[in-house]
Amino acid sequence: MAICLTVRRSNYLFSTQWGDPMAWRDVVFQYDGTFEGFLCCVFESYVHKEFPIAFCGDEDCCSLYEVRFITTETEKWKRVYNSITSRSKAAGDIVRRCFFTCLPDKEQHLYAFIRKLYDEGPSFIRNPADEVYHPIAKALRHMNGELEKLRGFVRFSDYSGVLGAEIEPKNRVLPLLRYHFCARYASESFFIYDRTHKELLVYAKGHSRIMQVDSLQLALPGDEELHFRMLWRRFFNAISIEERHNPRCQNTFLPKRYRGTMTEFLPQEECGHSSIPPSIDAALPNCGAQGGIPAPVIHQESAPSAAG
Repeated sequence: MAICLTVRRSNYLFSTQWGDPMAWRDVVFQYDGTFEGFLCCVFESYVHKEFPIAFCGDEDCCSLYEVRFITTETEKWKRVYNSITSRSKAAGDIVRRCFFTCLPDKEQHLYAFIRKLYDEGPSFIRNPADEVYHPIAKALRHMNGELEKLRGFVRFSDYSGVLGAEIEPKNRVLPLLRYHFCARYASESFFIYDRTHKELLVYAKGHSRIMQVDSLQLALPGDEELHFRMLWRRFFNAISIEERHNPRCQNTFLPKRYRGTMTEFLPQEECGHSSIPPSIDAALPNCGAQGGIPAPVIHQESAPSAAG
């Protein structure tokens, strides 16, 4: 149950000329939690001259203010989105991407952003210090960094011929990672489960879908999967250089919050205790030289003396 008791408005909304103050009513918008539903809230706000004190999802909403449930209608949200992109395509992309961030009260920040865009145009977007745009720009930088890391840190496992992976992001990144992984594994069938937001991305035969899943219980990995996990850990340990071990630098490029779903950092029991099959082990080259061939010996020779 969501309880809305406080009024939070940006300084911009306080200073904006709203015309007759009695013409705008303070209400709480309850919607389905989708980006399209939020744009319908913006539409209803302007049509009925209602200022959104807060936004609530599908859960029960208890507030001292009037609560209005907004239904998602294609015609309305497309009209709002087209009005944004007609003023600035960059602004349309900012609004869409920011909706997937973990910015607190993101709907209110986006509402202030859209309001300022309508009133003043897109010129304020060029100023990252702008009071309305700054928190949005900061949230987008955080999400972009997370996206960049997850493109390389997602670890798939084989589940009866289907590749599967789990992630624990702070932002709702699956809609933005969708194209990258569908294009990269176009000939595979795979799924990625977002533990944080309870979302599941499924791809098979050129078609993908994101759905809400309350929980996902994966089957225990088979012997072959455990063997390959051991091989990956062996590779990870073999290429490390003990003399260059730098935990602080590693934490910078690979924060610890990503390691809970990465094969090379999983507990030993989740990677299997069985030995590597002889057929696979024989095919592996010895560490240090290609194909098990000893590295050539380099003899130190005296350098020629400089010309006098």
